[in-house]
Amino acid sequence: MDTDTIAAIGTALSNSGIGIIRVSGKEAVHVVNQIYRDKNGSQTMHSMKSHTIHYGFIVDEKGEAVDEVMVSYMKGPKSFTAEDTVEINCHGGILLLNRVLELVIKSGARLAEPGEFTKRAFLNGRIDLTEAEAVMDVIGAENELALKSSVSQLKGAVSSRIKELREKILYETAFIESALDDPEHISLNGYKEHLEKVLKELLTEADKLLSGADDGKILKEGIHTVIVGKPNAGKSSFLNLLLGEDKAIVTDIAGTTRDILEEHVLLKGMDLKLIDTAGIRFTEDAVEKIGVEKAREYAQNADLILFMADSSVPLDENDEEIIRLTSSKKCIVLLNKTDLKPVVTEDMIRKAFYDIAEREPVIIKISARESVGVEEFEKALQEMFFKGEISFENEVYITNLRHKEALQDAKTSLLMVEKSLRENLPEDFYSIDLMGAYVSLGKIIGEEISDDLVEEIFSKFCMGK
Repeated sequence: MDTDTIAAIGTALSNSGIGIIRVSGKEAVHVVNQIYRDKNGSQTMHSMKSHTIHYGFIVDEKGEAVDEVMVSYMKGPKSFTAEDTVEINCHGGILLLNRVLELVIKSGARLAEPGEFTKRAFLNGRIDLTEAEAVMDVIGAENELALKSSVSQLKGAVSSRIKELREKILYETAFIESALDDPEHISLNGYKEHLEKVLKELLTEADKLLSGADDGKILKEGIHTVIVGKPNAGKSSFLNLLLGEDKAIVTDIAGTTRDILEEHVLLKGMDLKLIDTAGIRFTEDAVEKIGVEKAREYAQNADLILFMADSSVPLDENDEEIIRLTSSKKCIVLLNKTDLKPVVTEDMIRKAFYDIAEREPVIIKISARESVGVEEFEKALQEMFFKGEISFENEVYITNLRHKEALQDAKTSLLMVEKSLRENLPEDFYSIDLMGAYVSLGKIIGEEISDDLVEEIFSKFCMGK
């Protein structure tokens, strides 16, 4: 690991009231001391107590003041990186921030690589890899639920659960190895039944974590949602209702929407990445036909399809085609125009879904014109994706694909142990696959991970973090 002193701008590079230059490493105090003067013009960095902040000035090579600053000092290991760290709080002009950073580098620091401060915190053992990755998730969170999930992981929710599983696996592996090495004193009689019970608990926990991975992905990335329906069913009106403004053109002319309109909507903390598509119908219009094909394509890749059904006109072959599109997707049927005399009922929709897609549809009666049904729609979303409640107290959501793959590998190894037990194979087979699960879980928290992967993970971080 590099032990030289690094520096970077730790705040956004834009004009602002305050900007921060972060310096970390064994020479951090010495580096900043060369360019910092207190209000009396003295170099006082070496006499500062840890975790204190001081008023003074940054000076250039000629000793002339560059900016009025506040400097804070945190002695390692009680800092973010677990190294000596100095932060220079100066005014937030872009030119000024770069000038101060330039002086820091001329004084002996080097420019930090992306994510290098967090990488040092990981390599120095202050945080594990799940907590390090959560740092970037906190920064990149686009909705309230994603932020809460990231903070939960930053506090160790995922790592503590993984460590508990590894401790159980390690205990059983150590017992088997000890018994094989010293059979005279450690007996394996009755151990098979004990291990079967432990395996059941481990697999149940692994399945629980994996079952929440899809919800975790939704928390982090949002729900990719496509609104489909016949022309003039009210798709654009519903989009405008959710947005609270007229973004989509709404007319009584069928086929008005021909291109794809994408918008973000936050509902109860959930992030909907909404796509309003062209009305699906048979058409000879070349431009509209392209829009219809795009609608089908987006529906195939969606997390959720909102089927806008017009309750004021009979179901037809276009509705049947849309129902076929939803056969393998999560779908909510929005039975629109309930303010008009109904021609289509909920029972008719259910029958059509049973006949065509062989599934039970989720149906919500709405009126986009009268702003009716949004609350029921929000409840249906929570129930569909988060079983009605999103909690970060006892629930752990796997939001990282790397974590999910490692969990799946661990589960595969545990299933191999289960298979070996059924086939009455020798105990050393149990030990080999238990250790395989232990190693796979270690990849999640960074205890069993290659240097190349560490570099790849932290290269995706922003500068200064």
